[in-house]
Amino acid sequence: MIGTSRAPGARDADRALVSRRGDLAELGIDPDDLPDGLVIADEHGRVICFNAAAARITAVPAAEALGRRLEQALPLEDLEGRRWWQLTDPYGGLAIRVRQPERNLLLPGGREVLVSARYVRTRPTGPVRHVVVSLRDTEARRRTERSHAELIATVAHELRSPLTSVKGFTATLLAKWERFTDDQKRLMLETVDADANRVTRLIAELLDISRIDSGRLEVRRQPVDIGAAVGRHIQAYVAAGQPADRFLLRLEHPLPALWADPDKIDQVLSNLLENAVRHGEGTVTIDITPSASPREGEDAGTSVTVGDEGPGIPEESMNRVFTRFWRGSKRGGTGLGLYIVKGIVEAHSGTITVGRARGGGAEFRFTLPVGAPAYLQ
Repeated sequence: MIGTSRAPGARDADRALVSRRGDLAELGIDPDDLPDGLVIADEHGRVICFNAAAARITAVPAAEALGRRLEQALPLEDLEGRRWWQLTDPYGGLAIRVRQPERNLLLPGGREVLVSARYVRTRPTGPVRHVVVSLRDTEARRRTERSHAELIATVAHELRSPLTSVKGFTATLLAKWERFTDDQKRLMLETVDADANRVTRLIAELLDISRIDSGRLEVRRQPVDIGAAVGRHIQAYVAAGQPADRFLLRLEHPLPALWADPDKIDQVLSNLLENAVRHGEGTVTIDITPSASPREGEDAGTSVTVGDEGPGIPEESMNRVFTRFWRGSKRGGTGLGLYIVKGIVEAHSGTITVGRARGGGAEFRFTLPVGAPAYLQ
């Protein structure tokens, strides 16, 4: 992408660039194939390369940028409104400089970009022959920053309520212990205990998210009786007051032996059943069946399907169910549970999907490979 009109002294720079682009061509690489914006100026400060990514990021056609002076093709300003090329003076200043580290700069109109530069010299402390500028869009970084900000805001909101309750009840008990009956004290302490458990669960969710995002979620595989695990959760709901006939557990035998992390599988089941009980209606049906393994090289796997008869999930929301902060209703929750469920299932090399159940409600289905150690296979 070299312009046809050049300043008289730029021919050597052009030949150097052509040679360099020839090396790229031998590798089957074209500057337009690069994911980041690439802008190269010659020894006279005129643009001799302006790739497709640079044109997309700056909204300046390559034909307009080629042959222009670098400060005109890229009129960058820092966040304080100062012209960046005047501040950095790539062709003057200290002759020992070789680069400009990446920083946030502004294009006309206030659009923010990440810019770094390299000064190419024929010899150390010699004159600059090329200025190579890399441009990156900040949208992905902004999305990450927004996600982190949302996470902090959600955590702060979710912590405020139980901590306020804990502080209020403990302060009241310490100040007026003798004025309360034993039953009143027990009620307040039970509330403090429940709120402390809520804080503990939230902290555990945050740790899980951190491990999932960093790829450090550890899976400690053991033999797991998935049918018995589901049965325990159903018994806990019945003991807490749910009618026993609200749950229908169906197991298809024989099931392959499953090796997984029992604590994390319990966490997956807990989240899916809680969603069905809290947000769904009617009978909660759990089907456990043998299936093909989602992991290459294994034949057997186990699928667990949890469905309800509630209103279900709107079609337009299906692709957002497993993202952070998605909430199917306004009935509380942090919106982090299904994100964690997906991370745990994928850490087991499994898959999880969401759809509509036969009864009209939501249906979640996750499939795990057998995951048996090599010495048992």
